[in-house]
Amino acid sequence: MFDLIILGGGPAALTAAVYAARKKLDILLITPELGGQPNRTTGVENYMGFQYIEGPELMDKFAAQIKQFPLQQKIGEAATRVSLNKKGKFEVATDQGGDYLGKSVIVATGKRPRTLNVPGEDKYTGKGVTYCAICDGPVFEGQKVAVIGGGNSALEAANDMIKIAEHVYLVSRTSLSADPVLVERAKKAKNFTVYTDHQVEDIEGDVFVKAVNIKNSKSTEKLKLEVGGVFVEIGLNPNSDCVKGLARLNKTGEIEIDCSCHTSIPGLFAAGDVTNTPEKQIVVAAGEGCKAALAAQNYLQRLA
Repeated sequence: MFDLIILGGGPAALTAAVYAARKKLDILLITPELGGQPNRTTGVENYMGFQYIEGPELMDKFAAQIKQFPLQQKIGEAATRVSLNKKGKFEVATDQGGDYLGKSVIVATGKRPRTLNVPGEDKYTGKGVTYCAICDGPVFEGQKVAVIGGGNSALEAANDMIKIAEHVYLVSRTSLSADPVLVERAKKAKNFTVYTDHQVEDIEGDVFVKAVNIKNSKSTEKLKLEVGGVFVEIGLNPNSDCVKGLARLNKTGEIEIDCSCHTSIPGLFAAGDVTNTPEKQIVVAAGEGCKAALAAQNYLQRLA
């Protein structure tokens, strides 16, 4: 039996692992991959200590740091279910048939972007297709870009990019649902064009993105937008299925936590993008991972 099982491999999970290991806890880390969402980030310019670093490179540094400690890792496995047994211990089942027992658990499984599911999207992810304008926006300074979506996240991305891009095209399948103030601000910009009732058909390029093809859903009109970047801003889904029915989730599926990363279940903690903590940023997730590990240690001390 482990003192602590950490689910996830991104900034929150790996930071939690370091802090927990320094407290001499017996830890098991379970994750499909090390790195999480930053592995699909072309550039990071807002993580302290690095003026600029590629997302995968930053996460390689995180992964290297946990190698200093004797924690067990199950890489390539994803937790499918977390449950409490009759003795009050946590059982974690995985998609690879694993079944692990722990006194406490930190869920730091992050979120996954909703995708367009169009040709070219997978091919150019990290090569012009991005799911985080805050993270990757500056990389596209002076270029033409397309933002896909019509909600607040899309309009916020568009307003950010208007300041630095040559031109911003906003493509939405429906009329815009964002707050009016965001829409009005974007429409005042001279380098902004909006296409409502349009959907993306495919994304073209060579090494990097060169264009996105869109189609009017109310007619047969098709357009090719020559862009260097495509920001997909159609929402995120939290990877919280493994604790559904156990921990309290909010209406969007995020795990509800307090300021110390406690969930509704004693001994079960959560950190990072999978939670209801605002601002989904690498630095925020790392800080939450630290808090979750320290909270877990305090919980385990009270069990002794």
